[in-house]
Amino acid sequence: ASQSLCGRRNLGRGSLLPSLVRYCLWPLCCVLQGTGIETLCVDLGDWDATEAALSKVGAIDLLVNNAAVAVLQPFLEVTKEAFDRSFDVNLRAVFHVSQIISQQMIARGVQGAIVNISSQASQRALQDHAVYCSTKSALDMLTKVMALELGPHKIRVNSVNPTVVMTDMGRINWSEPQKAAAMISRIPLQKFAEVDDVVNSILFLLSDKSAMTTGVSLPVDGGFLVS
Repeated sequence: ASQSLCGRRNLGRGSLLPSLVRYCLWPLCCVLQGTGIETLCVDLGDWDATEAALSKVGAIDLLVNNAAVAVLQPFLEVTKEAFDRSFDVNLRAVFHVSQIISQQMIARGVQGAIVNISSQASQRALQDHAVYCSTKSALDMLTKVMALELGPHKIRVNSVNPTVVMTDMGRINWSEPQKAAAMISRIPLQKFAEVDDVVNSILFLLSDKSAMTTGVSLPVDGGFLVS
C-alpha cells in the first residue's frame, strides 16, 4: 500500500497538503500532473521515511493535516489492528509531520499556519465510533498544545471540525439511509457538508484574515454541536 504527501506552491507561499490513503497512488499522481501540485509517496507510519521525504519538499509556510481513516466498530468488538491503525493515521502522523514542518518554520523565521482536520466526533459520542472519537478528541487537544507552544514562534495552529462530509469515505460510512437520516435529523441545517464547505474554512484559517486566531476548533457542522 502506498501513502502520500502532496505538496503545493500557491498563495505566494509554500504549503504542504498531506493525505494518507491505503491504495496505489500512481493514478492520482498522473491526474495531478500539470496542476502545480507535487506528489510524494511515503509511508507516514515510517518516521525515518517521512523525515527523508519532507527534507526534499522545500520551504513550507502552510500545513494542512488531513490524513484520516474511520474504522467503525462497536466498543466491545474493537480490534488491536483497528485501534493501532486509527491512532497511527489520525494522530501519530499529524504529530510527526507537524513537528518536522514546525521545526523548519522556526529555523526559517516564518509566520506559519497549521490546520488539523478533526471532526464533530471529537466532542460528541457516536455509535460504533469509540476509536474514531478518541483519535479526534486527542487531535483537538494536540492542536491546543501546539498553538500554546508554537505561538511564541508566530505559528498559528487551529483545527476544522466537520460533520459528515460527502467524500468517498463519508459516502461509504453513511450510505445506509436510516443511519444517514438519523444523523441529518440532528443537524439544524438538515444536510451533510460538501467538500467545499471544509476547504473554505481551511483557507480562512490559513489566511491572514485569521491572523489573531489560534488554538481554535472550528465547527463546520451545520449546527450539530448546538443541537
